Amino acid sequence: MTRFLLSALAGATMLAGAASAQDYPNKIVTVVVPFAAGGPTDTVARLVGQSMSKSLGQQVIIENVGGAGGTLGAARVAKAAPDGYTLLLHHIGHATSVALYRKLPYDTLNDFAPIGLITDVPMTFVAKSAFPAKDLKELVAYAQANKDKVSYANAGVGSASHLCGMLFMTAIKSELTTVPYKGTGPAMNDLLGGQVDFMCDQTTNTTSQIKGGKIKVYGVTTKTRVASLSEVPTMDEAGLPGFEVAVWHGLYAPKGTPDAAIAKLNTALKEALKDPNVVTRFAELGTEPVSPDRATPDALGKHVKAEIDKWSPIIKAAGVYAD
Repeated sequence: MTRFLLSALAGATMLAGAASAQDYPNKIVTVVVPFAAGGPTDTVARLVGQSMSKSLGQQVIIENVGGAGGTLGAARVAKAAPDGYTLLLHHIGHATSVALYRKLPYDTLNDFAPIGLITDVPMTFVAKSAFPAKDLKELVAYAQANKDKVSYANAGVGSASHLCGMLFMTAIKSELTTVPYKGTGPAMNDLLGGQVDFMCDQTTNTTSQIKGGKIKVYGVTTKTRVASLSEVPTMDEAGLPGFEVAVWHGLYAPKGTPDAAIAKLNTALKEALKDPNVVTRFAELGTEPVSPDRATPDALGKHVKAEIDKWSPIIKAAGVYAD
């Protein structure tokens, strides 16, 4: 009799779980952005989240959990209940943190359930409006001659702006004074105010400032020019051969999230990436949604693994660690 009751209870629990997953979502979905509000990843999350709300029939809200190069927010999601109501929207730093941190509070490959890639965002190398260099070659020469005086802002160790700056300093063979922030939003504020000299940041955060003439731009970090900034040369064209870095964004749930919930989230994500408003706003920010075949759990899972394999030897060779 006892065995029968236990079996019945277990079966009822499984059925309840399945029904709950099928009814998903029936309350607010929170997307954790592991950086400060106002930054490029935050912008991507708010655009996509707003559109996903329509498909899911529930409000999608953004929670900014900045600090430690994005690892605090990622840890929050890794430890969250795997029910589909707490998600993570992270960028390239989700892969590079594996090498940057000697010990992470989670397993990047095994503690998350991929939902899909979102976008590849170009970066721009920009400086405060009063910076004396008129082009990238002059900037490099000035930085090399004044490496103890110039300041390079970034969003913290492991951030995309930190990685771009690391590649820049390697390319010009000069170590510069770096000023880390908790996100590129506050870093951009200080660049606009002239408190720091230059930075490398995503087009989602710099395009409007560039077009408004509030900051100087020296190059984009992609192989080809960006349509929304067609007059801006690539870093390669401007004088740093082979300099290239793009920032991809992906959406994740905690490992163990029901397949039915992942499927609904993936469908909502794909719908968002076709939303005319999202497509238009992305274009205005110098980027575009990934193709449907890349906006899948399998594609994101493989991409994260490939990026870990790509960046780990580069970071380890540079001897850069966050702790």
